[in-house]
Amino acid sequence: MFNKKLMKSSFVSILVLFTSIGTTNIWAHGGVAIEIDTCRIPVGDQWVHFTAYTPQQSADTEYCNNIPYTGYTNLVFDYEGRILTKLEVEFSITKEPEGKEIYKQDAKVHQTGTINAVIDFSKPGLGEGDYLTHVTIVHEDKKIDAHLPFNISSGGEGMTIDGTMIAMILLLVAMLGGGLFLMRKKEGEE
Repeated sequence: MFNKKLMKSSFVSILVLFTSIGTTNIWAHGGVAIEIDTCRIPVGDQWVHFTAYTPQQSADTEYCNNIPYTGYTNLVFDYEGRILTKLEVEFSITKEPEGKEIYKQDAKVHQTGTINAVIDFSKPGLGEGDYLTHVTIVHEDKKIDAHLPFNISSGGEGMTIDGTMIAMILLLVAMLGGGLFLMRKKEGEE
C-alpha cells in the first residue's frame, strides 16, 4: 500500500516538473502570463524590439540572441512606443570583440517606428561569432546609447539543454530509481 502511494505521488511530481520545463512565462498579477522577452532593448525610458530572420534557411522563424545560420539575415528594429518616432535614432551593428562596425544607419527620425537592415553574415570577416546591436537616441546634443548582444553560429538549430533541464532529468532518474528499488524490496518481502 505504501509503495503504491509513493509511486503515485512520484508520478504526479514528475508530471508537474516536466510540464513546467521550457516555459518562458511567469504567472503573476492574478494569473496573467508575462513573457520574458530578451529581444527588448531599453533605450533610456523607451524600448526597441530586435528580431532577426534568416529567410533562406528558416523562412519566417524569429531569432534574437542566438541566430543559428550564417548568410543573409534580416534585422528588424521596432519601436514599442510613439515617442521614438519623433526623435533621431541611430542603429549600428559591430563584430565583437574587436568592435568593427559592419552596419550603420545614421541618426534620423524614423516615423514608421520600424527599421530594417539586411546583412550577409557569410561575407569574409563576418560569419560565426559575437555581435553587438547599438541603438542610440540623439536629442539636443545628448546621446542615450543601449546595446543588445547576439551570436551567429552555423549548422542550424539544435536542441540546447540548460542547467534546469539537466537537474530535472537527474531528479526524474533518481525518483524512478528509488521507486524501482522500493518495488523490488517489497516483492522480496512477499
